[in-house]
Amino acid sequence: MAKNKETNYWPHMIVGFLFIGITLGYWTVKSASSIPVQESNEYMMKYQQADMNINEIMKSKALFDQSYKIELLDAKRAMQEIENAKRAKAEKVVILTQGNNSFVYRVSNKNNNFMHDANVTFLLTRPHTVKEDILVKNIPAVDGKFKIDNIAITKPGRYILQLRAKIGEAVGYSEIPAYLKP
Repeated sequence: MAKNKETNYWPHMIVGFLFIGITLGYWTVKSASSIPVQESNEYMMKYQQADMNINEIMKSKALFDQSYKIELLDAKRAMQEIENAKRAKAEKVVILTQGNNSFVYRVSNKNNNFMHDANVTFLLTRPHTVKEDILVKNIPAVDGKFKIDNIAITKPGRYILQLRAKIGEAVGYSEIPAYLKP
């Protein structure tokens, strides 16, 4: 009588798939934890605060936009080609200089009257990090302008000039791209 010995490979396959799954899970966790997570500073606040209060932010912004405007004065601007994966577009950016920079803003109503009672906050930030942010609060009004002096910029690259102006319940935001050439 011949012995019919069949080998069953199912247990080996199950153990192999389990090993591959554990290995891929470990690799995913290890690679995800090695990439730093940067917080967003949209509307000059943390993402969680902006997310929870977005309806109030949009109402106060609409109220501001109906009656007031924010302008950046005396800034050297240039058209710069911004390369995008899908298409290239031209965008006006503020050209920064190495070292100290100053920015002059004007907050006015629709009749072009200066709003000296505006509470103005300025933030210089980089697009994908908050490490090098420069925040200036309660900028005083001088001669019909809000002037931010001595903002030291040393690293070349892209920046964003953000300004928040609060007049009563109305809050307006200005976000202008800037660039420092290497």
